[in-house]
Amino acid sequence: MAGQEDRVPRGRVRRTVPLAGFTARAAGGRMVASLREKAGDAGAVGRFHERTAERYAELLGHSKGVLMKAGQLLSMVDASAVGSGGFSPYQKALARLQADAPPMDPALAKDVLHADLGRPAEKVFAEFAEEPMAAASIGQVHHAVLHDGRQVAVKIQYPGAAEAIRADLANTELLATFFRMATSVAGITMPDTRRATAEIADRIAEELDYRLEAANISAFSELYRDHPFIRIPEVVYEASGDRVLTMTYLDGLDWAAAQRADQDLKNSWGEVILRFSGGAFRHANLFHADPHPANCRFGLDGRVGFVDFGCVTVIPEAQRQSFLKMVRAAIDGRRQDVHDLMAEVGFLTTDSAVSADEAYQWYAGLADEYLAPQPVTFTHDTSKRAIQGLIDVRSAAHPVRRMSIPHNLVFFSRINLMANAILAALEATIYARSILDDMDGLVEAITPLGKQHDAWVHRRGLPHGLDPHDHP
Repeated sequence: MAGQEDRVPRGRVRRTVPLAGFTARAAGGRMVASLREKAGDAGAVGRFHERTAERYAELLGHSKGVLMKAGQLLSMVDASAVGSGGFSPYQKALARLQADAPPMDPALAKDVLHADLGRPAEKVFAEFAEEPMAAASIGQVHHAVLHDGRQVAVKIQYPGAAEAIRADLANTELLATFFRMATSVAGITMPDTRRATAEIADRIAEELDYRLEAANISAFSELYRDHPFIRIPEVVYEASGDRVLTMTYLDGLDWAAAQRADQDLKNSWGEVILRFSGGAFRHANLFHADPHPANCRFGLDGRVGFVDFGCVTVIPEAQRQSFLKMVRAAIDGRRQDVHDLMAEVGFLTTDSAVSADEAYQWYAGLADEYLAPQPVTFTHDTSKRAIQGLIDVRSAAHPVRRMSIPHNLVFFSRINLMANAILAALEATIYARSILDDMDGLVEAITPLGKQHDAWVHRRGLPHGLDPHDHP
């Protein structure tokens, strides 16, 4: 068996103390750097943040599991959008966690595979790359070839990850400590860190269950069968188990390379991502709650592959319809309907102090790209509005302070934030309003991709987002 040094540290004390101790030392170091700068040491604070960011990223990367997942989430939040330049070094350092986590030893990965599948890698695969393609928060991914010639991606869970993460989830102070550091450095005030922490914990717990993820992949693979530009892998069940998940390999550019592509190609990818992030819960009852760029494979033909389905939410039909009607009411400017439907979905209580005007203005701020003259380019301001609308609620008058986010829609905020961040990073120019309208089935598609998508919807006999008879 491979050495134990690659196992995830277990136990509440072993995984909390390093973070808490480092956070305390960082707070003291920040004060010292500030005093030095005031005494004439120009740039002392900036240098402190750069050093601390590197150390924090290293700590989170080796911790794997809950802390690393939280670091990945934070890396995509543009905190400079709320005027916090001090967070920039942390964001850059944490961004490496998207695809550059420290991997486990190749021999240990094979040991996990053998133990889970009951056969060594050489029996399961004709070829198996010992070096991982990617090392993420809960497992790492290896390229392999089946004996029938199919290329596959094999996700292997870190040994000890399940036990350590369950201990993390029982230790509410662990994530709370992390988020206190993050929001303090970023200058952000979140509406309810307890709710966000609890929901993130729930979803991470689900991501440990590779059999559940396999079922999620199969559901999306069936939903998007024969789609012209959305690619979903297929599960290879005979090479999958509790801690090993094998799926067909999707090639394409990674996120770093995608950002260097021609703008026309980036515009196409932007439309695909928008249709995927907003389409699954229009054509079915599925929320894909992890639209992270590291989980995308960007094709030179304009297609996009999506490869991680550990974080999926199923929405009850009645709530799904009310949610879509709420979005449509906001787009159409029907203020009272927005308020009433927010209450129906569960965002507002029946005696809420949020007025119809406040509810509409809040949602209109999130939907600015859909209300603006078309086509629209997603920019830094897009992320800024999303952050200010969803998580930066320093003002006591912010409507979110008086809202009650439904448990199964907490990750709606994450979808909104992440999709906006990806499209803004691509600087994608797209017909956002018409895309929403044709996905809801209210108009015919006007873009080439939209026409292909609409033909696929009709060919498959899938529903659009709304029943036109229900639309005013």
